[in-house]
Amino acid sequence: MTIYGDDHDPPSSTHLLRNTIRKFRRLHKAGSPRQQIVILLGWVLLAFAALRAFQYLLSNPSGPRLVCQTPTHEHSQHIAVPKQTNKDLLLRTWETLQAIYDAYPPQPLDLGLNHFDSLSEFPPLDAIKTHTKISIEDAQAARKSHVEVTKKLLKYPTQLFSGRGIVMLAGGRYTAFATTGLGMLRELGSKLPVEVWVKDEAEEHEGWCKELETEGMACRRLSDYMDIGSLEHGYQLKICAILFSSFEQILFLDADNIPVRKPDVIFNSKTFTDTGVVMWPDYWKHTGSPLLPYIVGLSDGASEMLREDQTAESGQLVWDKKRHWKSLCLAAYYNYYGPQHYYTMISQGWAGWGDKDTFLIALRSLRQDYYMVPHKLKTMFINGTSDGVGMLQADPTKPANYEPMFLHSNMIKWSIRGFLCLGCANDTIDPVKTSALENPNSSINLHLTEHHRIFKLEDMKAMDIDPEPLIWKSFEHVACRSVWKSEGLCNRTRLHMEQTFGYQFRKSWVPPVVGGGDQVCIKSA
Repeated sequence: MTIYGDDHDPPSSTHLLRNTIRKFRRLHKAGSPRQQIVILLGWVLLAFAALRAFQYLLSNPSGPRLVCQTPTHEHSQHIAVPKQTNKDLLLRTWETLQAIYDAYPPQPLDLGLNHFDSLSEFPPLDAIKTHTKISIEDAQAARKSHVEVTKKLLKYPTQLFSGRGIVMLAGGRYTAFATTGLGMLRELGSKLPVEVWVKDEAEEHEGWCKELETEGMACRRLSDYMDIGSLEHGYQLKICAILFSSFEQILFLDADNIPVRKPDVIFNSKTFTDTGVVMWPDYWKHTGSPLLPYIVGLSDGASEMLREDQTAESGQLVWDKKRHWKSLCLAAYYNYYGPQHYYTMISQGWAGWGDKDTFLIALRSLRQDYYMVPHKLKTMFINGTSDGVGMLQADPTKPANYEPMFLHSNMIKWSIRGFLCLGCANDTIDPVKTSALENPNSSINLHLTEHHRIFKLEDMKAMDIDPEPLIWKSFEHVACRSVWKSEGLCNRTRLHMEQTFGYQFRKSWVPPVVGGGDQVCIKSA
């Protein structure tokens, strides 16, 4: 591994320092004490400016400019860590909601999960109509419970939530994915505070939460507010993180969601301010039971009214709690009974069984406004293959034209340890069964061993984005200076960055106390 700059510290730096010291000595012989202090400060600033100038000249002897930064996210230094909300009041709010949910369960309480014959082909209409067996008596009972729940939903607790920020659900293996998306937020210059939610203390990686605080982020535990043992499925965790978050306005991101453009602009966009909710489309149309519209109060009987509706993809979701509190609480009801009832009623076991459409159905049931991004999602493919990486979702602030903002990488999970870790299967804390570098059958193995881009550069240029170099910069932070740092992993990460993107790594001769330290450099035209 070449660390650029180790062997060419500028000889003039010693000369500059010697001259500055001589000047300082002269100052002690002339002028008042106050003048001496002022002049001394002036020389210190001048010396610092000279050091930075020398550093710039060395990084740009000719040709393209070499842009160097210390490997910290410069935009996060002044982002306040989000404050925790009133825990006692939030606990009481959840206990009240839970009591309402417990009092009015849907019928039948266990629909089971019966998959369609094929998950690769959209089911025919006749199969959709008859797939889930539910009697009219049970449907009537479920509708009655739904009516009672909507009547008793709580008013918005104004003293609980404030501000805006990002919420992400991590924990377990998802923490490794979360480090990538969180790193990209700061690399892109996002200044939004972040709450990272995990199930309980056991899912917090030691030391990581402390690191997050330097980035304007905070760890939160669902177990502080609820009995997580009562949850049957991981899909139920998302709504809890959104509900318990201290933010009033939320951008929720799945742990495997990587922003490719700075998302801060969404909150001030007309699409959000007009409605208070922004949602993104999934690949397919609705496959729910014809009795679903009846149960949630959209029709007076079994209906095909949702059949042509586009389903939602909830890897990213923007929500104003104040404007849409009751629909959020209703979505929580659907998720509370999700695995037993509502997940199956909504998708009937075809693709997308889970939480993703509970938000949309709650909004529809309460006749509340929302904005569905009009652009179809695009699938990102691995360079040189037909293998998918993930779903590229559009910028909601640009309704006229498709411009990507989020890469929900649901096929290739981006984590540096999952890519380049060697021998990590025996790691007792964060084991990696087989990394892509170790697995010759991995669809990105050759890209890593031969140092090629995973995304096709021409495709990125056509969309005016190039997230991959920044993703690897986020990787380098994890591999070289986080709680997961490892010399071997760091070296492999830097080698790939050098060979693939032209990054350079060097030791800065400017002291860290005045903005120096190890630097990550890349050529810029």
